[in-house]
Amino acid sequence: MTDAPEVLCRVESGVGRITLNRPKALHALTLVMCEDMIDALSIWRYDEAVQCILIDHSGERGFCAGGDIRMLAESGAGDAVAARKFFHTEYRLNHLLFTYPKPVIAVMDGVTMGGGVGLSLPADVRIATERTTFAMPETGIGLFPDVGGGWFLARLPGKAGLWLALTGARIKAADCCALGIATHYVPSDKVDAFKTALQARPGSVPAALAGFVEDAGPPPIAAHQADIDRLFGEGDVEAILASLAVEPGEWAQAQLATLKTKSPQTLKVAFRQLKTGAALDDFAANMAMEYRIGSRVVRMHDFLEGVRAVIIDKDNAPAWNPATVEAVSEALLDDIFAPLSAAEDWTPLT
Repeated sequence: MTDAPEVLCRVESGVGRITLNRPKALHALTLVMCEDMIDALSIWRYDEAVQCILIDHSGERGFCAGGDIRMLAESGAGDAVAARKFFHTEYRLNHLLFTYPKPVIAVMDGVTMGGGVGLSLPADVRIATERTTFAMPETGIGLFPDVGGGWFLARLPGKAGLWLALTGARIKAADCCALGIATHYVPSDKVDAFKTALQARPGSVPAALAGFVEDAGPPPIAAHQADIDRLFGEGDVEAILASLAVEPGEWAQAQLATLKTKSPQTLKVAFRQLKTGAALDDFAANMAMEYRIGSRVVRMHDFLEGVRAVIIDKDNAPAWNPATVEAVSEALLDDIFAPLSAAEDWTPLT
């Protein structure tokens, strides 16, 4: 056991620094971490001495692998009160970062998945390194690409966001830069020097970045972008699977094989989530939608079964129910997306 804080919040030379500090858990977010970050950001918002915010992590294993999935599953198997509280708080943090009045810089060094995406994509400056691995792998555990995925993924070029949401594909720095997920590429051995430069010039983030930004190189996704836009541009998940089934080539068949391992329910949830999110003009409305989804799917069979198969028993053989996308009814989706009562619904911080 350790008494070290799970997240370190302090002000250094005009920079409000938030450092995720659970290295053994790949900085997976807990309720306390989200609450601590909200508290710090709420104070720094009105502190004239704080000119920008820097979000990074301790150690070298990764930025943030997601949230506390075991806790969510344990709560979902019961009354789900703790799970809903976590989602409500985490989504408030996501929204606070999205609307923050001061520049926010996130260093996406290493694994950046799930909750880590929710911390980094709202940032004004999103730095990838050669160690960055970005993914939203939630369909593999019966969850869905939350923390703003319905907003951010829906606004990536072409159908890249839907491809990422459905397949859980992992991409590296060059693809992150090409898609706009990352705004800059900085080699990991220059990140500390950048942080020093930022403290010297906290009021001018572009000036602090100058001299550290490099070309991430050619993006592998470029070879498949046209296929992604065509094959994942179908009107529903069933049509996407049908198109992939008759598409020749190793890449298309690999995507089909991947999709067949995912929760059919979650594939259709994510499809509707991104379609709905793309039409919204308010990030808070997107987060309210995702909270409605999250508060329900966390109690459903596929999430509990996905966590069992992938995280607890590690047999990687989940028994999804419904077992096919055709069996996932529109009525079931309507129930998952239905409004909550005013007392239950998500609201942003005021």
